[in-house]
Amino acid sequence: MRITQTLSWDNIRTKIDRLCCQKEIVAVIDGHKKELKLAKEAADDAGGFLSDIEGSLLYALAQQCTGRGVIVEIGSYTGKSTIYLGKGSKAGKNVKIYAIDPHREPFQSKDDATGTYAKFTKNIENAQLGGIVNPIVKTSIEAVDHVSEPCELIFIDGCHKYKYVKKDFDTWFPKVIDGGIIAFHDTLSGGPKKAVKELLYRSKMFRKVGFGGSITFGEKTKESSTFDRLKNRYVFLMHSFYAFIIARNDELRRLLKVKPHNAR
Repeated sequence: MRITQTLSWDNIRTKIDRLCCQKEIVAVIDGHKKELKLAKEAADDAGGFLSDIEGSLLYALAQQCTGRGVIVEIGSYTGKSTIYLGKGSKAGKNVKIYAIDPHREPFQSKDDATGTYAKFTKNIENAQLGGIVNPIVKTSIEAVDHVSEPCELIFIDGCHKYKYVKKDFDTWFPKVIDGGIIAFHDTLSGGPKKAVKELLYRSKMFRKVGFGGSITFGEKTKESSTFDRLKNRYVFLMHSFYAFIIARNDELRRLLKVKPHNAR
């Protein structure tokens, strides 16, 4: 019974991912299955923390960029998300990507005290993205003056404490063009969850807010309409329900793993 319930949660989760990912994003994902399979192979070799739906979402967001601005990634780690962005950009307009990460403590764990820059550059080279990805080995606050171009897509995945997530947003938001996208990772809990609730879902400056996995994104606008804001609130309710499903499913999986050891 628990196995059936877990699988049913997985089915609901998949349906919500597609429902709340915006139609144009789903269309790109469905139309690039072969390319996404190759992107996944390259990204998986890089390691890191990103689900398949999140990688597909980043690929689609990058593929849709028109070249009116650059793509900026805040928090590259060893390059898994960068590879999805790079492959998506190459499938579209070859929009330049700035990959920002200090590649050192205190912004990474003690296990990475020697830095992750060498791993990152190797993974980007192996994915054949050296010509489109431009690493900036600085914090996002330090790096902002090194990007002179406007931004069409920003992916925020730096330090997950609320004050740092908000600082990243406040620092880079002015650089985003109208119609540009800001996306946040790990928004199902903690600082990123609080940030997207305040900065995207409740804001009059964003429309077409959506999510896939733990990534939440929105399109910048001068002022959203009443309909846009109502739609954003609806997606927020779906996002909250989705977070509940994830927590419940994880709990069931833990119980399923523990049970065989306790059964005698």
